Amino acid sequence: MTTFPLDTAQIDAFIDAAFAEDIGTGDVTANSVIPAAATLRATINARENMVVSGIPLIEPIFRNLDPSAEVELLVQDGDHLTAGDTIATISGEARALLSAERTALNILQHLSGIATLTQRYVAAIEGTDAKLLDTRKTIPGLRQLGKYAATCGGAHNHRMGLFDAVMIKDNHIAVAGSVTKAVMDALSAGHTKIQVECDTLGQVSEAIKAGATSLLLDNMLPEVLKQALAIVDGRIPCEASGGVTLDTIRAIAETGVDYISVGRLTQSAPAVDVGLDYAP
Repeated sequence: MTTFPLDTAQIDAFIDAAFAEDIGTGDVTANSVIPAAATLRATINARENMVVSGIPLIEPIFRNLDPSAEVELLVQDGDHLTAGDTIATISGEARALLSAERTALNILQHLSGIATLTQRYVAAIEGTDAKLLDTRKTIPGLRQLGKYAATCGGAHNHRMGLFDAVMIKDNHIAVAGSVTKAVMDALSAGHTKIQVECDTLGQVSEAIKAGATSLLLDNMLPEVLKQALAIVDGRIPCEASGGVTLDTIRAIAETGVDYISVGRLTQSAPAVDVGLDYAP
């Protein structure tokens, strides 16, 4: 698991944006039915088995609206929880805590959902040499958090964005004219690490000859992956990608690929069930 990716200023900015979206000009329900002096004690609980992620955001979310709120965190990111486990206890001004509830739960459910799904994929390839990677298929504005959550589940981060690694994909090749031309142009631009997406065995041979330093083997069935890896013969790392599911990832890993990237980890992981329960 990597270090939590947001510093204090970034956390504050994230929370401000979330509250502006949800609370806006004020929580009309809480302000109408909850006495100003009322206090609340509550617990945040896992309602299903999960790998938790997002714990460092809980305290600042509630204390943003009630600086004196008492928050006790009982678990850490990456912990495996079972249904019924208590994640945190909170107490403070009832209006403030109820106004912050949905923001805290939304991000905790989303990030824990990513971590939980990721762990299932990691478990599916246990015992092989393949490493699981995330992708750039993230919700805009939540990339750092989404990729962090994937590491909580046991994955490794792929490139963070378009700025930190060269990956030549099918449309780049189409516009450049060929795999060779695209790789040569990247080399001429001064890049020394160049990954090429290959759809065919012919592209695998061409990319290696042109000077690619790693390959992304896209949408290849296991028997084709084995042929591609035979061509590569261990000279450069290879990543399998495209339509990978829990049902197919084991066979892909057993071909001997170095990495397997799965977009659905951050793109479409289902949120887990986490609730805030009144504690009298």
